[in-house]
Amino acid sequence: MLMESIAWAEGTGGGAAGSGAGGLLSLVPFALIFIIFYFLVIRPQQKRQKDQKALVDAVKKGDKIVTTSGIWGTVTNLGKDTATLQIADNVKIKIQRENIARLRGDDDEKDKEKDKDA
Repeated sequence: MLMESIAWAEGTGGGAAGSGAGGLLSLVPFALIFIIFYFLVIRPQQKRQKDQKALVDAVKKGDKIVTTSGIWGTVTNLGKDTATLQIADNVKIKIQRENIARLRGDDDEKDKEKDKDA
């Protein structure tokens, strides 16, 4: 009787052919999670980095910019890794080029004038 139950237990395992398909199916949820993670996190971040690098490379002397720390200024000099900003009359600062967040537009100038009037 004992030998019969052991033999019966070994026979119901499904063998090597069944475990290969089951192992592959267990990876499907992980693959789906990775694909979703790629499209929701990795790809947009790479696009943002690419756009930021293009912006930093396109900055030229005389551009009005905003830094990542919120300082508004006009580019007066550009080095390989640095930019010199004029932030007020006779006040210039040197920053790393990577800290340029965006270019200021005409709308920003109008908002600045409104803030002065208020």
